[in-house]
Amino acid sequence: MPPLFSHYRLKVRRIEQTCVFELSWGKGQELTTELTYPETLTTFYQTWQQAYLNFYKSALRARVDHSGALASPPIDWRTQLVQAEAKLLSEFHYWLSSAELLEIRAEIAKAASGKTDSDAAPVDVFLTCEPLELARFPWEAWEIGTEFAATRAIRIARTPAKIRAEAMRRKRQGRVRILAILGDDTGLNFQADREAVKALAQSAEVEFVGWQPGEDVAELKTRICRAIADEQGWDVLFFAGHSNETALTGGELVIAPNESILVREIAPQLTVAKERGLQFAIFNSCNGLSIANTLIDLGLSQVTVMREPIHNRVAQEFLVRFLQHLAEFKDVHDAMLAACQSLKLERNLTYPSAYLIPSLFRHPDSVLFRMEPSGWRQQLRRWLPLRHEAIALSTLLLLSLLPIQSFFLEPRLWVQALYRDITRQIPKTEPPVVLVQIDKDSLQRGSIRANKINPMDRSYLAHLLNRVLMLNPKVVGVDYLLDQPTDDDQRLAKSVQRAVQQNAWLVFAAVESGTGSEIGVTPHVASFESVQQGYIDYFKGYVELIAANEDCSITCPFAYVLSLASALNQAFPDSRTLPAPAQSKRDFRTQVLAYAQQNQKQDSRIEFLWKRQHLLPVTGWTDWLSLAHWLRPIVDFSIPPDRVYRSIPAWQVLSPSFPDSDIAKSFSSSAIAQPIILLAPGGYDQAGTITPGDDNYATPPMAFSYWNRQPQIFTGAQSHVYALHNLLNQRLVVPIPDLWMIGVAALLGKGFSLLIVRRKRWWFVAGIVATATYGLVGLQIYISFALLIPWLLPSAAFWIYTLPALGRKSYD
Repeated sequence: MPPLFSHYRLKVRRIEQTCVFELSWGKGQELTTELTYPETLTTFYQTWQQAYLNFYKSALRARVDHSGALASPPIDWRTQLVQAEAKLLSEFHYWLSSAELLEIRAEIAKAASGKTDSDAAPVDVFLTCEPLELARFPWEAWEIGTEFAATRAIRIARTPAKIRAEAMRRKRQGRVRILAILGDDTGLNFQADREAVKALAQSAEVEFVGWQPGEDVAELKTRICRAIADEQGWDVLFFAGHSNETALTGGELVIAPNESILVREIAPQLTVAKERGLQFAIFNSCNGLSIANTLIDLGLSQVTVMREPIHNRVAQEFLVRFLQHLAEFKDVHDAMLAACQSLKLERNLTYPSAYLIPSLFRHPDSVLFRMEPSGWRQQLRRWLPLRHEAIALSTLLLLSLLPIQSFFLEPRLWVQALYRDITRQIPKTEPPVVLVQIDKDSLQRGSIRANKINPMDRSYLAHLLNRVLMLNPKVVGVDYLLDQPTDDDQRLAKSVQRAVQQNAWLVFAAVESGTGSEIGVTPHVASFESVQQGYIDYFKGYVELIAANEDCSITCPFAYVLSLASALNQAFPDSRTLPAPAQSKRDFRTQVLAYAQQNQKQDSRIEFLWKRQHLLPVTGWTDWLSLAHWLRPIVDFSIPPDRVYRSIPAWQVLSPSFPDSDIAKSFSSSAIAQPIILLAPGGYDQAGTITPGDDNYATPPMAFSYWNRQPQIFTGAQSHVYALHNLLNQRLVVPIPDLWMIGVAALLGKGFSLLIVRRKRWWFVAGIVATATYGLVGLQIYISFALLIPWLLPSAAFWIYTLPALGRKSYD
């Protein structure tokens, strides 16, 4: 079965007494036939036209010449008009039902009878008539499909013989804009026109322009031209007033008493308006054939005009009906046909023949204009992503859920360190930790050296702990996993016992066993009644806290145990109520946690640590799904290391002169009361709990490297110290998930793209400024409110919407 088509081109040309009908469609299909033109048709038309003008002789929206004559007896022009209409339509239909046109009628009706995916879609016939006299006939009344029982509507739209401009098929963004030009109202009343157009104000932006009494005509023309070419563009142009056909100037519009403007005079402005989105024009005035031909030739998509003079009340009646149907979201062709049908069925007794006057002229490549619903559903549709937006946005959302987000964290913190440095927002407090590092030099120099490195010589650790205890510290951490018994455990056990006797709180490193418990210091070195331990496992770059459903008395992070021990000893330096090591048979860490819970209201640091020991449930879910670590606090590497810890190599602590050294003196005179002392590996190759070297970072954090211009090894102990600093300063930087901010940025980007209608360069600059401002504000929020606002992916989401909008036309 051959394909069926929804539109045809029909050209009717009169050459002397012959009319040539040419029907074309599809890919070069064409039918041509000739038909004798009956002169009686011209006679019937002229008779009808005379009766029409006599019946509607007053308040016409045109200049009609009347020659002087003696008064004649009254004539029933209504009856004359009805009779003339019947004769004209009868002759017209008889001519068009000729056998010569059967094949053309059958072809069009076949398309209107076929079953397609859209059975309700009408069949459009684009009609071109030459000469102009042939176009004056009411071709819209031709009932092509009646004899073939067509199931779909057949609509006749007019199109000029000459069209030089391309139709603009793209639409403006935003609310429908209507420009209403009110011409000379001498003998007329445009109040009904004004009210009818105003009724669309709920779903469209309406602007009126027209003559005001006393206004200079030149200024009026300038004002009209500027309004037509407005930078925001229009969707609909409406004119009400007197108009007439002209042979060479495209029609005449009367804009003020005895003053007209020619369509050709405003052709440049109309062209600009078309380029800015103008799709449809309606001239509710008289004799509009030349006006319509000129506008379609300029590339305007659709124009509705009155082919004959039109009475003022008929024009208003038609406009009200037409706009009512347009407001029901019908396209302009269906709205015009529905308005004509209302005039024919409901008002034909009052306004005979009025339904035959309107015609729609249309560019063959145009898409019919219709108003779109403006409710929340339609607004929601405008905000939904387009196909390319959805693909790009889905890619960003997928990236935001993957663990690769950790890679974006490094450069972000480097920028944060740079911002701190530039704005001089660097903490001025003394570092709360003294990091005693067993580095390569310490293993190779000094009178005391380690006999073994992995596992670390217990005797060496004992010597180091004894020297540290000479400073009377309150909290000492040992970042070595001492879970396996060795021959030297007894010497280290004696040092631990000495620390307990000095009432020093020792915290040893442990690891999670995978069964909900910890593997830590061996009983050969210390008992849990006298020391504490905390696991050193952690997500790289994040502050380790326990899960929402866990208890810190069972398993607790190393940095958290150290920070809580330090906070308690600083809050109650002379209190005898503090738990003492080896004074109870209970686990010492359990005693410390219970005391912290009971006394959390006494000190803000303790209260903060007690309340922030758990991760949020959402963090546990994303960890379990192996996605990005949502809302897990990050280690703030943007702070300079010298504000976080003081580093001392172990060989200096073990030197005989250490007790009298400046280092020891500075420890006792530190502004921080009793800073934490942490014994830890200092970057030697064999340091690690599972494999040698796994304690050392492959590359230091970028922000850390920013502050240390010279290459330096970064260890796990340094990461713990940074986490300690964050906890002790009650500053846990929480990263806002990229997924959330991508959603916000997508909404902002979509809204921004809908606003972009003109001056694209300025919008581009505004987008750049907004993106940069967002980045700067995010950097400051990081410092002021301890929130990390992602920048890269949300900015990409914003520009996914913005860049295509900057490249499109304002009417796209």
